[in-house]
Amino acid sequence: MLLEKRILTAEMLEGFAEHMTEEERSEHTRTYYLRVLRELAAFAEGMPLTKQRVIDFKEQLTTSGYTAGTVNTYLSALGSFFDFAGWQELKVKHLKVQPKAYAAPEEMLTLEEYTRMLEAAGSPRLRLLMETLAGTGIRVSELRFFTVEAVQKASFTVTNKGKTREVILVKRLKKKLLRYASEQGIRSGPIFCTRTGRPLSRSYIWTELKKLARRAGVAPGKVFPHNLRKLFARKFYEIKKDIAKLADVLGHSSINTTRIYILSSVREHQLGMEKMGLVT
Repeated sequence: MLLEKRILTAEMLEGFAEHMTEEERSEHTRTYYLRVLRELAAFAEGMPLTKQRVIDFKEQLTTSGYTAGTVNTYLSALGSFFDFAGWQELKVKHLKVQPKAYAAPEEMLTLEEYTRMLEAAGSPRLRLLMETLAGTGIRVSELRFFTVEAVQKASFTVTNKGKTREVILVKRLKKKLLRYASEQGIRSGPIFCTRTGRPLSRSYIWTELKKLARRAGVAPGKVFPHNLRKLFARKFYEIKKDIAKLADVLGHSSINTTRIYILSSVREHQLGMEKMGLVT
């Protein structure tokens, strides 16, 4: 494609949005990728994109205080678009990230903090929503699959990111979900829904969890839906010690992704080192 045509236009972004929909990308991914592309367009200021310009954009992200993980997420979004547009030569290398041996305290939601939030929830729906996310390890986008019809079964199928897997409910959670649905007069469809019967949005859940964190005295920065999924992963691994099985339960294609979910805390890592007895 000619250099003068390597300019991001509204029409191209619209076409890419349609492409992502056809590829069954989640709404969150579509919104995020389009935001990244708009940031690149603003950075380019109407000039044609070149490999060097994309490298400069990467450098700006790095020097602006973005973490390596965030920068790499940006680059993945750009790479996806460049593949769509046929501009593969504009793709740049991801930053190399050394795998972490443990998670910082400010990143981990502890079981004690989770319990405090349950006690402070007040709203039966919010409490049950937390228990569903933490008790099954699902992604927040998969809550829509928790319908009255599905929960009546011992297990049911969810489809996300082009992959299908089975979600198993413990008896206690199944009973609580069906009881809540009955009390709310929800006879079919999504259990976690608005008054009009539509599934709760990601932004609504995020906002409610942040409010709850403040009421419970938990740092809001560590309270978001995905950290409930990570809490499930850590507790599952503590019991099963089977990372391959955990990867299947979480729906991960790579065990390397699963490893991130089960990082121990700094204190746990320190205690483990002290037990080695190598310093006399």
